Amino acid sequence: MYNLFLDDCRSLIDNEIIVVRSYEEFVNKIETCGLPESISFDHDLGLDKSGADCAHWLVNYCIKNKKSLPLWSIHSGNMIGAANIRSIFLTFEKYFDF
Repeated sequence: MYNLFLDDCRSLIDNEIIVVRSYEEFVNKIETCGLPESISFDHDLGLDKSGADCAHWLVNYCIKNKKSLPLWSIHSGNMIGAANIRSIFLTFEKYFDF
């Protein structure tokens, strides 16, 4: 198992956590390695897709594969973006139980 940290700017010193910087890296890591044990989300990922796009992709991946969400947290400074990500996950958890 592994843990994932989605952020285009912040870095971590913890070697136990894999940092991905973009939507493409996020999708590629999960498609290659499977679901992580946990994911921490930033919303703003530069000019490309956002953390909310990653959250939508993750929910669709879990539905398609009949998997529960990994443990998730949000570390974004964007309060509206963080609320959007939280809403995506809470809606999934309300309606799907794998």
